[in-house]
Amino acid sequence: QVQLVESGGGSVQNGGSLRLSCEVSTYTVGTMAWFRQVPGKFREGVASIDGDGTTTYVDSVKGRFTISKDNAKNRLYLQMNSLKSEESGMYFCAAARWLSRASIMDDPRGFAYWGQGTQVTVSS
Repeated sequence: QVQLVESGGGSVQNGGSLRLSCEVSTYTVGTMAWFRQVPGKFREGVASIDGDGTTTYVDSVKGRFTISKDNAKNRLYLQMNSLKSEESGMYFCAAARWLSRASIMDDPRGFAYWGQGTQVTVSS
């Protein structure tokens, strides 16, 4: 059974930075990703990293966000710089099944495992 626990959320001013972390119960997972959800809207992909280290970002965060992982520590990170008000929301850590790839551009159900989320609030 795979469990994911996010941390690092909080409140920052517009233009500020936050570093989100996700502790994973096992290293035997496939693609890992971060999603954002705002009340009343669908959960949207933000960034992902495949088993081979390949990263993918939604256009709106390219150049400002960086996704990374530390397999030895079973942790996934999302460094968010120059945050914007519209990027407020609940951020979820997600992972695909071991040896499987999933895409943040496709159905989020491609990710089998999910954390409970960590709240990010960007104030203008």
